[in-house]
Amino acid sequence: MIRVFLVEDQAIVRQGLRSLLDLVDDIEVVGEAADGEEAVARIPATAPDVVLLDLRMPKLHGLGVLERLGAGGCLPPTLILTTFDDDASLLEGIRAGARGFLLKDVSLDQLTSAIRTLASGGTMIQPAVTDRVLKGLQGIRPEFDSLDPPDPLSERETEILRLMAGGYSNREIARTFE
Repeated sequence: MIRVFLVEDQAIVRQGLRSLLDLVDDIEVVGEAADGEEAVARIPATAPDVVLLDLRMPKLHGLGVLERLGAGGCLPPTLILTTFDDDASLLEGIRAGARGFLLKDVSLDQLTSAIRTLASGGTMIQPAVTDRVLKGLQGIRPEFDSLDPPDPLSERETEILRLMAGGYSNREIARTFE
């Protein structure tokens, strides 16, 4: 049985998630929190296998929950479940220790599959989000083309470089130019 803890500030969403997950034979909701502070206080005592975590909540946001639980050495595999479809939320969540990221428009099958994946030690990022992030990263190009080319070395600089490559000491090089 996979033990899940729900962290969601909207009561109707939290109740809906619980009702849906109660229909799944191998998943048990072992706790709930309506805000980040409550989550940090209750998660260690319930020892869930997976935490479903909203990002934007009162008192303490989801990233703060991840950071506090991580600092306390008690960060279970965490699946961010959010309506915010932006790259910053994904990247900040993963950096803070989340193991998965789904948007709230997923099906029950997708959600339970992600929960099972995290419970077995894996990671899960919604494919549509992954595709968008990869396309964005592929569009990033080094900006070397916009840099001005370096100025060529002077004759003196070239001679110094040649002497350095030849193993001459700084003192010997200085004497060469006296």
